[in-house]
Amino acid sequence: MAPLTATSSPFPRTESPGNSVVPREAHKHMTSLTPTVSDKVEILALVETALSWDVDSPALPAVKDALDMARQFTDYGLIVADDLQTQIFSFPADSDLCISAQATLGEASRRLHLKPLAQSAAPRSAAHRAQNLARLVQALNRTISEVGREQARTRPMQAPQRE
Repeated sequence: MAPLTATSSPFPRTESPGNSVVPREAHKHMTSLTPTVSDKVEILALVETALSWDVDSPALPAVKDALDMARQFTDYGLIVADDLQTQIFSFPADSDLCISAQATLGEASRRLHLKPLAQSAAPRSAAHRAQNLARLVQALNRTISEVGREQARTRPMQAPQRE
């Protein structure tokens, strides 16, 4: 799978009135608002790392590391949830697949829009947040894979095009 880019972001895009040119200094500040999202392979490696933590042990990750992972999981999750929402439109609303996907999307909506924890959060709280978001990323990826398999299964076979 190709790396996700900011152009595939679910965040609304706005254009300036009259498509005016934005000064370089303003553009520099605006580009910092664009979310950077790691590619799927990197995210899945981080998911495995977060889920390997024993939050009941005294050896917890640094709060900064756990919160950084939570931010990356949130950014990635927003993009995958947006893609999943788009893909399920091709299925009947009362299908088992659509109902399951809607349940996953509902949970994603709740978790991905939580207020980020402060850097002063307790290490256990930061680790729990990262782990919960890691499990959500797994659920989103699993659901989007199921939708993709169903789309491939139900897509009509097309005859090869002749020139």
